[in-house]
Amino acid sequence: MPSEIVVGIDVGKRGLDANLYAQRAVLHFSNDGEGRGKLVKWLQGNGSPKVVMEATGGYERPVAQALWAVGIAVAIVNPMRVRQFAKSQGILAKTDKIDAGVIAHFGSVTQPGANLPQTEAEAYLSACVERRRQLVVIATTEKNRLSTCPDSMRVDLEEHITFLEERIHKLEDEIHTTIHQDAEKRDRAEKIDSVPGVGPVTASTMVADLPELGKLNRKQIAALVGVAPFNKDSGRKRGKRRTTGGRASLRRVLYLATLSASRFNPVIRPFYQNLLKRGKVKKVALVACMHKLLTIINAMIRKGEAWRSTPV
Repeated sequence: MPSEIVVGIDVGKRGLDANLYAQRAVLHFSNDGEGRGKLVKWLQGNGSPKVVMEATGGYERPVAQALWAVGIAVAIVNPMRVRQFAKSQGILAKTDKIDAGVIAHFGSVTQPGANLPQTEAEAYLSACVERRRQLVVIATTEKNRLSTCPDSMRVDLEEHITFLEERIHKLEDEIHTTIHQDAEKRDRAEKIDSVPGVGPVTASTMVADLPELGKLNRKQIAALVGVAPFNKDSGRKRGKRRTTGGRASLRRVLYLATLSASRFNPVIRPFYQNLLKRGKVKKVALVACMHKLLTIINAMIRKGEAWRSTPV
């Protein structure tokens, strides 16, 4: 028997389809302030069950914020897991109503852990970090175009790059200000930034997008970020261990921090070199170092300590 009542919500740009597990009815709400308000009242009328919904690239965030504001637990899950679950149940058709029922069933069976609620300030910080990343990607693309662009377009490209860099600097100032207005976030960012190889961008991204840091064990935090290797064995066959899922924004900054740590961090550098000596390819060795670096940072935050030469 399920330990709690679950509602599955299929989130779309304009609409929300909700199914209370074990019931056939699927209710539709508009994905705007009025519709989310009606959804909240309906959920409260059903005992405020746990809500499960897929990550949809941002459309789920206002819904989650509305539910967190009234104390309703929300689990935001990887869409791939839900799709694989649907296939395992023989459900191949895909509509909004079907998806809502599948998500509710998935949530009831797997009982995914609820995400930590985000305050408005935390949501704003996360948005600033993501917007900075987007602008950095655009600026890099524009810089790459400079080498092949016609002379007639060079001034236009250079002006655009200057504009983008100014916006990036303003966002970095905003991120710094937002973090330092909160004593707990400031302290957490300073501890993360104290790790050799880790810089302010990685620290701010972890503060914004990984509130679970220091609250989970090493296996849980690695799986959450997506750097935990999973077995692929069958009988006598031993397949390659692979990482999958997790939070892409965190993996990106952690990978860059690991590249730096593999050269300058007194713990990660010898660990990386030892893996190479044992015949590991560089990519595999770097993923192992990402896992170790994340584990070190998680242990530091859990203990409330800054970097030491042998933190774990």
